[in-house]
Amino acid sequence: MSSAGKANPYERDLDKNPANYAPLTPLGFIERAATVYPGRLAVIHGARRATWAETYARCRRLASALAHRGIGVGDTVAAMLANTPEMFECHFGVPMAGAVLNALNTRLDAEAIAFMLEHGEAKVLIADREFSGTVGRSLAALKAKPFVIDVDDPEYSGAGERIGQAEYESFIAGGDPEYAWKPPADEWNAISLNYTSGTTGNPKGVVYHHRGAYLNAICNIVTWGMPQHAVYLWTLPMFHCNGWCFPWTMAANAGTNVCLRKVDAKLVFDAMREHGVTHYCGAPIVHSTLINADPALREGIAHKVHAMVAAAAPPAAMIEGMERMGWELTHVYGLTEVYGPATVCAKQEEWKSLDIGSRTERNGRQGVRYLMEEGLTVMDPQTMRPVPADGETMGEIMFRGNITMKGYLKNRKATEDAFAGGWFRSGDLAVMQPDGYLKIKDRAKDIIISGGENISSLEVEDVLYRHPAVLAAAVVAKPDPRWGETPYAFVELKAGAKVTEKELVDHCRTHLAHFKAPRHVVFGVLPKTSTGKIQKFVLRQQARSASAIE
Repeated sequence: MSSAGKANPYERDLDKNPANYAPLTPLGFIERAATVYPGRLAVIHGARRATWAETYARCRRLASALAHRGIGVGDTVAAMLANTPEMFECHFGVPMAGAVLNALNTRLDAEAIAFMLEHGEAKVLIADREFSGTVGRSLAALKAKPFVIDVDDPEYSGAGERIGQAEYESFIAGGDPEYAWKPPADEWNAISLNYTSGTTGNPKGVVYHHRGAYLNAICNIVTWGMPQHAVYLWTLPMFHCNGWCFPWTMAANAGTNVCLRKVDAKLVFDAMREHGVTHYCGAPIVHSTLINADPALREGIAHKVHAMVAAAAPPAAMIEGMERMGWELTHVYGLTEVYGPATVCAKQEEWKSLDIGSRTERNGRQGVRYLMEEGLTVMDPQTMRPVPADGETMGEIMFRGNITMKGYLKNRKATEDAFAGGWFRSGDLAVMQPDGYLKIKDRAKDIIISGGENISSLEVEDVLYRHPAVLAAAVVAKPDPRWGETPYAFVELKAGAKVTEKELVDHCRTHLAHFKAPRHVVFGVLPKTSTGKIQKFVLRQQARSASAIE
């Protein structure tokens, strides 16, 4: 009898049951931290301190209070909060009630927030009073308004008016610290909702599930080699891809969360010195801010600091600057749709023997897949065939696996388009190098086509960043009647630095083919998102306007 006709003995009488199977969820991490390390410090915020036992009890109080209001499976609880203990508690308390957490971008305008509240059908909104003005205008635009809970942060003195029907501390005081929350019935159930930037049209609602949040939270520890009880500084907004899943990571790590309402070089260095911060994350602008700060601010920080940077292409000058400071930098890349970081530039032992320029080149790549992401490739988006690993042929970065989103809320077409061909299409263009590491060349929409030649805006920006006067740079396409498009540069200078347009253009021509060098440079503060990403769509509009005037 062929094997095809035989019953599989490993599937006979060996079924899932409560003793051998449980849905994956990151919620169990905080229960374990509170049980095993009840007295360890979990959260620091200014003068506030909370142990893991105390933090777990507060999360259960929040869950209980929400459940008492009828919040449960399928309901959305929105949070308009800074990096405070309340935001950390929401990452556990909201899903403990069975609900879905929608962490809102605090830098968005009232119209965008109103859209998200309406589209996500938020039944409860927990809002820091710093954002009362924006929240108030958002609520005024809604027909169906959520129940609003104000958060008063004693570490913030400029709070706006009270607009909620309840205050957070009073609200959770009515909850049960022993609330018997239950894991999700299915690990595929939604745990959070995160909206994309929405630079063209309305933002899309990215849905995460418990399984993906669990896996990426653990993957952060493995990828970064985080020791138990790490001290993590919240420079990355918790609203951004749920802080790249680090609220759940820190519970699994039983470490200490050092909260920070805003990124300021002095505040960051003071926190590192006072609390012995070992790890922090951020966009390139965060790291560049620290590199270019007065060196006196970091005096007395003798311990090793580990930094994680996420970007399509972190500037070489930033990578070198971090190395000269003696900090350990790990480069990751991802998108909202893949729970934040989903690739890592995994370092090889032999890179240590290279000169700093060569090490920077290696560490500037987007690298290889995260351990918990099953598939990463660069393919021709039309034929869906992998590009040759020659470091030259461009294709689109694509992902598949357990840390890829469920899909876009109430947007079947966008979901189907994103998953066409059985992969998540990132929209980022890259090459695959012979060693299997990928290197991003540009966003598909950011490639500059001049006289039929493709120019990578990232390549030009990297050269600009190497000039000692440049703090931030962005290059976009400017319409040109002869060439179709030409590179147009926007530059933000370091404090006190001076350089002319001609000097920067000549600098680029020294390091690039002349057709790749920008012909014009505009100086000024670059528009950025709340996570430090430069808003190229704003700059593209300015470039088009400049072309129209000419």
